[in-house]
Amino acid sequence: MPVTTADVGSSPASNPRASTPIVIRALRIGFAVLGAVALVWIPLRNIDVEAFSVANYFSYFTILSNVATIVVLLVGGLLDPGSRTWQSVRGAVTVYMVITCAVYAVLLANIDVMLTDRWINDVMHRLLPLVLLADWILAPPRTKIEDSQVLQWLAFPAVYGVYSLIRGEFVDWYPYPFLDPREQGYVSLAIGLVVLTVALTLLALAVGAVGRLAARWRYRNDAHASFV
Repeated sequence: MPVTTADVGSSPASNPRASTPIVIRALRIGFAVLGAVALVWIPLRNIDVEAFSVANYFSYFTILSNVATIVVLLVGGLLDPGSRTWQSVRGAVTVYMVITCAVYAVLLANIDVMLTDRWINDVMHRLLPLVLLADWILAPPRTKIEDSQVLQWLAFPAVYGVYSLIRGEFVDWYPYPFLDPREQGYVSLAIGLVVLTVALTLLALAVGAVGRLAARWRYRNDAHASFV
């Protein structure tokens, strides 16, 4: 099959800017290892504690987002894919971690969410969200991320909320107070979730906009970039 000019222009070899700098890739791997250590520390430490529930641990949005973060950082560091699909995955996980950081800061800073070790708490709720956001800015997507695509990323938080409410009814346990209807009732819960949904939507759109602005600046002289 003949090789077209478009094929050549889109390859990392013919377009060096398509490749992420080695320093950023190395940092991705380093932070992925740190995140993995933080993620498994509590389950390993509590493996013989009867009250500890692995199912509950992996029912926290924070934990699921950090699992996705470790995968994204490792794949980005080792393979550095450049496809449109991968850039969308990066953006989605960045949004989830920004949500993790913001919700923790506003709603959960003084509440026990099972992460009693301060260094683990800081890594999962503060450091890794900042790392992903910085990565999104310093190595922005080469293809334009539309707002409609950003809104699709919110499907996971929505599914997570439904899962938490349904599971909570069966196990009588909810990961976060704002998802717990037992004391506040379903009317207050619904109102709170509507407000939270609006806030998270604006947050996600902001992350998408930051990625577009960073891409315009980073690739402004790159004829192969397709972010405009």
